[in-house]
Amino acid sequence: MNAQELLTRITALNVWKKGDQRAPHKPLLLLLALGRIHADLPRLIPFDQIDAKLTQLLQDFGPSRASYYPELPFWHLQSDLIWEMPRSTGVLTASGSISKKYLRDNHVEAGFNQEVYDLLKTNAELLQQVAMQLLEDNFPPSVHQDILDEVGLDFEAIPQLTTQKRAKRDPTFRRRILEAYDYRCAICNFSVRMENTPIALEAAHIKWFQAGGPDIESNGLALCSLHHKLLDRGALAISNEQKIVVSEKANGHGGFQEWVLNFDGKALLKPRNSLYAPKTEFTDWHIREVFQGKYR
Repeated sequence: MNAQELLTRITALNVWKKGDQRAPHKPLLLLLALGRIHADLPRLIPFDQIDAKLTQLLQDFGPSRASYYPELPFWHLQSDLIWEMPRSTGVLTASGSISKKYLRDNHVEAGFNQEVYDLLKTNAELLQQVAMQLLEDNFPPSVHQDILDEVGLDFEAIPQLTTQKRAKRDPTFRRRILEAYDYRCAICNFSVRMENTPIALEAAHIKWFQAGGPDIESNGLALCSLHHKLLDRGALAISNEQKIVVSEKANGHGGFQEWVLNFDGKALLKPRNSLYAPKTEFTDWHIREVFQGKYR
C-alpha cells in the first residue's frame, strides 16, 4: 500500500448510515489512533485505555444519544482493511453482538495494521493529510481544531489539497447568505467591516454540508464567528418557531450571559426574503444530530 491508496481507503470508509443520521465513531477512533502515533505510543491500543476517551469524543462531537458504543468502531474498522485486532476470539457473543465487557476485561488490543502504521509513522505529512481528510469528510471546519486538540494532534487545522473525489461546495453560498441577512449576524446582529469587507461574519450551514446539507439560503445563516462555532458545537439550536435555543450544558463567565444565555428564546433575525427562512427539515436535523441539549 502507498500513500495514495491509504487516502483512498480513508475516503471510502464504511461508515454506518441510516437516513441522514450521523455516526462519527470510526473517524473519531482513527483520529485518536493518529494522535497515539504522533505521541510515539504503541501501535496496538488496549480497548480499556481508549474506551472513556472515545466515549467522551462521541459525546462532545457526535449526536446526543442515550447511549454511546465505542466498541463498535473498535471491532468494525477491521472491514476497512486498515485496522486489525490480532486477538479477537471471544469478542463476539453467541448472538453475534460485540461484548464491550470482554474487550475491557481482557485488555483486547486493536489498531492500524502494520503496513498502514509504518506508512504513517514514517511520513508526518501523510499523517496530517489523513487527519484532515477525516475531519473534512465528517465535520464542519469550525470544529476541526477542537477535535485535533482533543486527540493530541498539535498541528493547525489547515484544509488540505486533495485528489480525492468529494462533493464541491457552491462558491456563491457565502455571498448569498450574507446578503440574505444584510451582512448581520442572525443571532446577535453583529456587523463590522473593513471598507466593504465584512469581518468575522460567516455563512453557516444548519444541516452540515458533510451530512448532505445543501448550499441554499434556507439551510444557511449569517453568523458571527462566535455564534457559528456555538451552533456547530451544539451549544445553540434554532427552533421550529425560528427562535434561539441555548443548551443547558452551556456555561461560562466573562460574556457568557451577554453573548449566549441572553439570546435563549429570542427570535432569530429574519432574512430579507421570507423564502430564505430556515426550513424545519434542516433545523430538525440540527436539533437531532448536533444540538447538545434537551429540546421539546
